[in-house]
Amino acid sequence: MIPLIDVKAQYAPFIPELRERFAAVLESGRFIFGPEVEAFEAEAAAALGVPHAIGVANGTDALVLSLEAMGVGTGDEVICPAFTFYATAEAIARVGATPVFADIDPVTLNLDPADVAGRVTERTKAIVPVHLFGRPAPLAELAALGVPLLEDAAQAFGAEGVATTGVCSTFSFFPTKNLFALGDGGLVACTQDAVAETIRMLRFHGSRDKQTFELIGHNSRLDALQAAILRVQLPHLEGWADGRRAAAGHYEAEGLGELVDLPRRAGDPAWHLYVVRHARSDDLAAALKAAGVGHKAYYRVPTHLQPAMREYATELPLPGTDEAARTHLAIPMSPVLSREQAGEVVSAIRDAGLGRPH
Repeated sequence: MIPLIDVKAQYAPFIPELRERFAAVLESGRFIFGPEVEAFEAEAAAALGVPHAIGVANGTDALVLSLEAMGVGTGDEVICPAFTFYATAEAIARVGATPVFADIDPVTLNLDPADVAGRVTERTKAIVPVHLFGRPAPLAELAALGVPLLEDAAQAFGAEGVATTGVCSTFSFFPTKNLFALGDGGLVACTQDAVAETIRMLRFHGSRDKQTFELIGHNSRLDALQAAILRVQLPHLEGWADGRRAAAGHYEAEGLGELVDLPRRAGDPAWHLYVVRHARSDDLAAALKAAGVGHKAYYRVPTHLQPAMREYATELPLPGTDEAARTHLAIPMSPVLSREQAGEVVSAIRDAGLGRPH
């Protein structure tokens, strides 16, 4: 069996160090905020090249708090892709704004700036580009539209250019992400001092000092144990990125591009997932299952077609989204994927005899 994502193989070499850090946190008795969280926030800010990094409970909260701190609320519109995880649009609706779904570039699977431009109105308060599957979105083109950006970088810690353009950029540390906790966790990277200060207040009930409550906030904090885990793993992120790039190279060398459409590189991707395309993607999934190869179709039903989003998604021709939803399939990707394993995956696809991708 070749797993889709081999998380345990990544953290296994660090188990002794993780146990030491656990013990240190237990001995300290500091589980909420404290030195581990402060240190991780400083280290993450330095790694991302931003002035502020604020730990929160999860990636969805990171989006909600960022939107609120950016002043997005009832009556506003926020443009986002329809081909993304549900939380992107859910966070917009949660703050009372209207998600406006835009189409994607059918090659990169990221927001299409031309389609976004046609959906900007006087009510548009923000654009949320998603760095989908770890591939950088076209930030420069989107920023040129003159609307503040909130980068959804949940899948893209370590990708080139991420967090450099948006007012805020949000990250998830769900256990399958490139930089992962052993539980839930999230982060907001912020380029504006006032917005960052508001997010710090919002994550703790709208208070600066636990005594005076200035805002209606949330209880959304990255805990010290998860921060300690993230501090152990952050220095290894670039090495893991090299391993992911090598894995992508293994697929190319084994001739995968002859059998499926390979993901097009956009900048220097983090390769959170390696998502190929084929007109017979369901047949491809069946063949991989029979061969014991991990795989997953993530967004067969795009966000704009989810039941809770029906009120926002009337009369939406999104041809790029529709095609991607029908044809995409994630295949195994991890920093420890070997050339031999990549060859097995390619052989399983070749043996399926599905013909050319299109």
